[in-house]
Amino acid sequence: MAERIEQEEIFSQVLRAGRRTYFFDVRATKADDYYLTVTESKKFTHDDGTFHYQKHKIYLYKEDFSDFHEMLKKATDYIITEKGDEVISERHQKDFKKEEIVETEFEEKSAQNFTDVSFDDI
Repeated sequence: MAERIEQEEIFSQVLRAGRRTYFFDVRATKADDYYLTVTESKKFTHDDGTFHYQKHKIYLYKEDFSDFHEMLKKATDYIITEKGDEVISERHQKDFKKEEIVETEFEEKSAQNFTDVSFDDI
C-alpha cells in the first residue's frame, strides 16, 4: 500500500479557534504545481489530564478553487443572512462550562417528566 508523503509547506497560515486549530498549507505536487490542504485539529482532554488531537484534512486543487470559493461564499452568506453573525450557541461562549449544560439538560428533562399532583387528590 502506497503512503502519501506530505510535501513541505510552501506557505502556511494558522487560525486558532478555541480548542480547534485550522491550518491552511500550500504544498507542491510532484509536477511542482501548488495545491492547498486545510486541516482541522481538535484537542480532546481525557479525565486523567492527558490529551490527544483529532485531525481532519481536505486537499483542494487549483481546478476546484473557483467552485469551492463560490460555494463557500454562498453557504457562509446564507448563514449570516439567516442567523446573523452573532454566535448564539452557549457552547461557543468564551466562559462556557460543560457542567452548566449538564445541569440545564437535567433540569429540562426533570421538568418534562414532572407530573402536576394536587394534594387534594391524595
